[in-house]
Amino acid sequence: MNQRPSHGHRLIALVAAAACGCGQASGADTLTMADGRVISGPVVKETSETLWIDLGFTLVEVPKSVVLSRVRAEQARVATTGPGDSLYTTSSDLPERAPKELARTYGEAVIKVSTPSGLGSGFIVNPDGYAITNAHVVQGETKIRCTVWEQTEHEIRRLLIEDVRLIAVNNHVDLALIKLTHPDGHPFEAVYIQSSDSLAAGQGVFAIGNPLGLERTLSRGVISTTQRNFEGLTYIQTDTQINPGNSGGPLFNDRGEVIGVTNMGIPFGEGLNFAIPARYVRDFINNREAFAYDRENPNSGYDYQPGPQRSRFEPPPQLDDDSGRS
Repeated sequence: MNQRPSHGHRLIALVAAAACGCGQASGADTLTMADGRVISGPVVKETSETLWIDLGFTLVEVPKSVVLSRVRAEQARVATTGPGDSLYTTSSDLPERAPKELARTYGEAVIKVSTPSGLGSGFIVNPDGYAITNAHVVQGETKIRCTVWEQTEHEIRRLLIEDVRLIAVNNHVDLALIKLTHPDGHPFEAVYIQSSDSLAAGQGVFAIGNPLGLERTLSRGVISTTQRNFEGLTYIQTDTQINPGNSGGPLFNDRGEVIGVTNMGIPFGEGLNFAIPARYVRDFINNREAFAYDRENPNSGYDYQPGPQRSRFEPPPQLDDDSGRS
């Protein structure tokens, strides 16, 4: 009696037939199946269990359970945004991937920021070592240290960087730009900043940071609302767990783009956490000269003073017309 082929084997046969005679596409991953067959194609979406491969004329769903090995495509095409000297990059063709894969790809760009008064998180936006964190993480501090984790062939190397400079601080939006110098002169891994505010409630997101000093912690959630107003600024509200130590870390979408900077949660509020949208980050970096940190005047900036209080509560004499009305 002939045995009916399984769903996985039918998919392998379909993929192999579709890929037959086709060369490897530009920006394609190469998958080796459990039975030895090999296909190549751009991965347009990925979850923890499934890959979706674009073969040019059809889209094929491939279970990861039948994939023996995978050789990833080269870095996705990126486009520098903002002014000519912009420090960040964006990408127009990043595929959706599972948080596990994205954490492996971009985890090296997430850093721990330490000061004598506490610690927070941050993320590197430029291979030269420029990084973003919250202003309140470095507020009033001049001695800053950062911890970077570098993935080697066999292990993760923990690197403490002492040479860290404050470049710009914007207290109003709670953002700071710092510069790390690699002790060996090597470039850093960097993240992509989302180029447009294409967000939706219910969209999957995840954060990587150092909550309560627990290094390289990943938390998963969804966007609760895209615009929550506090004191004239709008924030991304998410149920992704944000705790002290997460401040300044990245909030990623499922393409690996930074869509926000985690900065606060409501005490005793279950799942009520917030992130600074990427548009504020782009504007801050593009206009960093306006917020340049002055070591000689670390308290530079503005301070809204309260107005003078009234000393007399009766009508001014020039308005007193004996009518009894003030």
